[in-house]
Amino acid sequence: MFSHGWPLSADDWDAQLMFFVTRGYRVIAHDRRGHGRSAQVADGHDMDHYADDLAAVTAHLDLHDAVHIGHSTGGGEVVHYIARHGESRVAKAVLISSVPPLMLQTDANPGGLPKSVFDDFQDQTARRRAAFYREVAAGPFYGFNRPGTEPIEAVIDNWCRQGMMGGAKAHYDGIVAFSQTDFTEDLKQITVPALVMHGDDDQIVPYADSGPLSANLLQNGTLKTYPGFPHGMPTTHADVINPDLLAFIQG
Repeated sequence: MFSHGWPLSADDWDAQLMFFVTRGYRVIAHDRRGHGRSAQVADGHDMDHYADDLAAVTAHLDLHDAVHIGHSTGGGEVVHYIARHGESRVAKAVLISSVPPLMLQTDANPGGLPKSVFDDFQDQTARRRAAFYREVAAGPFYGFNRPGTEPIEAVIDNWCRQGMMGGAKAHYDGIVAFSQTDFTEDLKQITVPALVMHGDDDQIVPYADSGPLSANLLQNGTLKTYPGFPHGMPTTHADVINPDLLAFIQG
């Protein structure tokens, strides 16, 4: 079960969905409320609703022994879902380039990013969403702004396509959800095996204040660090990420 990042859709998991379905696995990915093909509702763009929506999908499909895999904001969704709704349907969890424990800089989290960073995200989303999305995709999300890295135009176009399918209000409110939610207590509650995968050149969710901290808070967590990998590594480095996911699921 795959939970996507902001402001994308289930389509962002294409490389993983095809990898696993061709190996005999049942694969499911949903479009978060206000994102992709889901209804562009005016409210409920917070982690409680995201987790409850995920629970509704898993209950409707009567899923058991599910492996929940979340990227970026989706990692927060997975963590909050498991902590809020329990582990009865969950076998394992994977957090890829994920926002927990907390992105926002606070007195208790001095390594986080200042609120002004996320205020700017909201301002850009409200005023010039299409241009802002292209700048994110063409720059830090996939590390295409790094020297010697060749941008992949089709990947940039696909990111922008997914983003513009969703609703501006959902994406605007979602910035608060992914940046200000503190997942510390959620992480502590999770007992199923959990793999934390994070690139140390992640320019969206900086490595030092995310991956290692989450792995330490999880009761049964394992950290796998990818030197030089960007935030969008499930797409740019699917040839590495997918086999590692498979090994964890089979382990």
